[in-house]
Amino acid sequence: MRFMMMVRIDEKTAPAGGPSPELMAEMGKLMDEMTEAGVLLDTAGLRPSAEGVRVHLADGKPSVTDGPFAEAKEVIGGYALIQAASKEEAVDWAKRFLRVHGDEWEITAEIRQVEEAPAGA
Repeated sequence: MRFMMMVRIDEKTAPAGGPSPELMAEMGKLMDEMTEAGVLLDTAGLRPSAEGVRVHLADGKPSVTDGPFAEAKEVIGGYALIQAASKEEAVDWAKRFLRVHGDEWEITAEIRQVEEAPAGA
C-alpha cells in the first residue's frame, strides 16, 4: 500500500532559517534507511507559502490567490510518498520522521492511503 505523508507546519513558529545542518544530516540518515528498506518512494520539502498560489473553483469559475495564505494556521511544508504493509507501519515511519525534528519544531504529519486503481484498469 502506498501512503502520502503530508507534513504540516506553522510558518510563523518554524525556526528562523529553516532546518539546521544537524537536522538535515539526521533527516538524510533516515531517508537513506527508508530507501534501503524499500519504504521511501519520493520526498521533498516545499517552498514557503509566500511563493505559492491557490487556484479555487466555485460556480464553474476559477479564481487565483497569491500566497502567503494568512488565514491558514498550518501549511504543507513537505511530503513523503511511502510504501508500507499497513497504516500502522506508515504511522510508525511518520513518528520516526517527526522525532528527527527534535524539540525545536512543532509539526504534524497527515497520513492518507493512496487510492490504487483496480487491477486490470
